[in-house]
Amino acid sequence: MIRKLSIATAALALFAAPSAAQEADLSLPARELARLAGAEVADESWQVPRTPWGDPDLTGIWPLDVVGRTSTERAHEFGTRAYYTEEEYAAALARSEEIAAGYEQEDANDEIGSGHWFEWGTPLKQVSLIMAPANGRLPPLTEEGEAMSAAMRSSWNVTQFDRLSDFNSLDRCLSRGLPSSMTPFPYNNGVRVFQSPGYVVIQLEMIHETRIIPIRGEPVPDEIRQFLGTSVGHWDGDTLVIETTNLTGETPMNIVGPGNKPIPTSDQQTMTERLTMVGPDTIFYEAEVRDPVVLTQPYTLAFPWSRDDSYEMFEYGCHEGNTTIRGYITTTSPRYVGEDAAPVDDPAEWVNDTVER
Repeated sequence: MIRKLSIATAALALFAAPSAAQEADLSLPARELARLAGAEVADESWQVPRTPWGDPDLTGIWPLDVVGRTSTERAHEFGTRAYYTEEEYAAALARSEEIAAGYEQEDANDEIGSGHWFEWGTPLKQVSLIMAPANGRLPPLTEEGEAMSAAMRSSWNVTQFDRLSDFNSLDRCLSRGLPSSMTPFPYNNGVRVFQSPGYVVIQLEMIHETRIIPIRGEPVPDEIRQFLGTSVGHWDGDTLVIETTNLTGETPMNIVGPGNKPIPTSDQQTMTERLTMVGPDTIFYEAEVRDPVVLTQPYTLAFPWSRDDSYEMFEYGCHEGNTTIRGYITTTSPRYVGEDAAPVDDPAEWVNDTVER
């Protein structure tokens, strides 16, 4: 299923874009932060709908591809400025329309590339998904974090594969981990929220994972460790607050890809998320990520979600036992192809080329 987003609706809101340099202020109400990001918000008289048992109703499908043209980290040239000017935003929208035309362009050129399956969406009026620290970038790593990063291996930075540890959890279709699972990817961006008395469930289209979040305050046993950790929720007024601990430290913190420095996680990583309905079809999402082993300070992701109940979530047909992992090893390892084998192509170069096209 190919989803194309027109810039027409976004362009109508262009005149509400911040007109001057503006830093992020996460102390503002969620409704105001969503408005600054360009999302549709309700006025102060609007009431958050309730479930039959009285909790705020967050149910629905909230695909993250709509923010796919907003980078996780802010480009250096913006410094501490968190929002586009009107002129910059118009240019970003125009560029997103060019990217969205990739499918038609490839068809015209008799090609099949990223335009056939990438779902980039449109940009927000905020420049990055990270809104704290002030520069909108991942904090510097600790000395231990740098050593862990240098030792990380995946299909993005390795061309010769000898064992399973040469692949990360995403390569092996196990998990994107946190916070990556809650940020956009080039495809399979579906996020569906279910609720029942005492529980909120977040289903992820990518890597077919489901987060089951009990609404309670009891502590979680330390010996239980999972790729997505263990999450416990509570309601702060109309805001769902999710505290996640007990992560494995075996997933990358960022989406590893061409040009991205791999950022590790440790089993000391924790995350606090806040989901606030700010309009009939808008949630403002915030996530503070902490990892004292890897990061010199916490950072915060903050951006709006938009409801699209017409979005279809498909099976993610990838699993650890697929033939690709074995194929990488048997076609590149000297154990199978000999020490004098010719150098293998870098898979990241092909991805870079198709993305740029």
